[in-house]
Amino acid sequence: MRNKEGFFLNHFFAVGLYDLRTSTVHHSQVSLFMAKYIFVTGGVTSSLGKGIIAASLAKLLQARGLRVTIQKFDPYINVDPGTLNPYEHGECYVTEDGAETDLDLGHYERFLNIHTSQANNVTTGRIYQTVINKERAGDFLGKTVQVVPHITDEIKRRMLQLGEGGQYDIVLTEIGGTVGDIESLPFIEAVRQLQWELPEEDVMVVHLTLIPYLKAAKELKTKPTQHSVKMLSETGVHPDIIVCRTEEPLNNDIKRKIALFCNVKQEAVIEAMDASTIYEVPLLMLREKLDVICLKKMNITGYDEPQLDKWKVFLDKLKYPRSKVTVGLIGKYIELQDAYKSILESFVHAGAINEVKVQVVNVHSEFITPENVTEKLEGFDGLLVAPGFGHRGIEGKITAVKYARENGLPFFGICLGMQMAVIEYGRNVLGLSEAHSTEMDNKTIHPVINMMEEQKKIKMMGGTMRLGAYPCNIENGSLAYRIYGETNITERHRHRYEFNNDYLDQYQSAGMIASGRNPETGLVEIMELPDHPFFIGVQYHPELKSTVERPAPLFVHFIAAAKKANEEKSMQKRSLVSQ
Repeated sequence: MRNKEGFFLNHFFAVGLYDLRTSTVHHSQVSLFMAKYIFVTGGVTSSLGKGIIAASLAKLLQARGLRVTIQKFDPYINVDPGTLNPYEHGECYVTEDGAETDLDLGHYERFLNIHTSQANNVTTGRIYQTVINKERAGDFLGKTVQVVPHITDEIKRRMLQLGEGGQYDIVLTEIGGTVGDIESLPFIEAVRQLQWELPEEDVMVVHLTLIPYLKAAKELKTKPTQHSVKMLSETGVHPDIIVCRTEEPLNNDIKRKIALFCNVKQEAVIEAMDASTIYEVPLLMLREKLDVICLKKMNITGYDEPQLDKWKVFLDKLKYPRSKVTVGLIGKYIELQDAYKSILESFVHAGAINEVKVQVVNVHSEFITPENVTEKLEGFDGLLVAPGFGHRGIEGKITAVKYARENGLPFFGICLGMQMAVIEYGRNVLGLSEAHSTEMDNKTIHPVINMMEEQKKIKMMGGTMRLGAYPCNIENGSLAYRIYGETNITERHRHRYEFNNDYLDQYQSAGMIASGRNPETGLVEIMELPDHPFFIGVQYHPELKSTVERPAPLFVHFIAAAKKANEEKSMQKRSLVSQ
């Protein structure tokens, strides 16, 4: 066992609790009840699913009664993904406390049914920003600031932060990127140092690699995995478990070969076959005993059998639906599925609850026109207009909203989608032909969507939107009330523009109702049409709180409305045939 006292001195120095002048540790400011740490790294190629493997392992450990959380360390220089184009890095996930984070945190929350926070996602940019600010403040007492130890100390401080104070038994940390990437080296070095500083049973490394199948040779090849583990070992980090993504089963000979050349036990070579759904992966990892191997390595005993009954019921409904609905997703980033990841997963959750398969058809808003809208949208059972920024594709979204409103098609608008519904209603019902958002036209004479007052003086783009959870009061008797079943809710936001309350009376007099508002500011959160089969738009992002165990109510009811619309169309067809 490594010297724990030595580790604590190193750690306390990193977090500023070790006083160089007096050589004392301020014990009163820190808990000595540290969690155990599992690091998940990746090799061979990106997009192997480190986030899903990490979330699946965390789910299994949680199901055994352990208190678990996950964090993601991203190697890019951006302070957070808030200013990244969705084409660059997929959606920007927002936590309860208003952190703009990597989309993998969405997987963590959906699997574990817990909230993550600012502390659960750290980038190289944030690490360097913190260290440079300390250097400017003179905190390093005139020393030369270097990658080792100063950058790596800050990385370690953040890696250990969630495990302090006794809140969690195990902290999983996913290291973004691929082993061998230059930008990942400081994170890997920090893991190496922790392997040396922490007691052996308190830290372990799970390495995810690829075992490609060559169809021409009809063989699985282990060499890429061998090279990946060799590259990781050259940095001083040795994996305890190797998880192998594969399209074909791994026989014992292949597992033995990987174990021999990668210096792990054969039981620590885990097969990760391609699955029909990401929600099947925890059960596949349970079968491979990934969690049991981790528990043995970390010397954790007395754990419960995994309680996964609810998960299995959900998975059964997901895999064996009774019917199907087709939903049109109107967006402008449809070329990259990760741009709408939380929305797509919310459809999965809502579909399982309604026992239907939700087939999502992407429709690029830029190519919707009044002339072709019927051709593009008439086959759908429901329409969701997605969030986004900028003027591209806006008129197509407005045209799609008009089609849904006039044809009784279940409609659901999120953030910008709600704003497009407001603009469409203003133009085509209220007669405000130039109704628009000042985001797209700052000279419009009818700014029905306007920039929030507190946003008007902001110059910096990163982390300055209205972010995180805010309360909303819902009108009794409204569609929103029937959906939520309560009058006070909280939902997560990410926007700069809002409904212009100067026009509220006009809208409500014409039949579009503000059924949800912020109790403190009066900001309109929900707009709906009571005389429509299902027509609702929300300023917030309900998809960010949808989990396997708690599907977002708005998605559940939207899919229920789409299911009803589908059944009514089927009845009409049967009636016509019988005639």
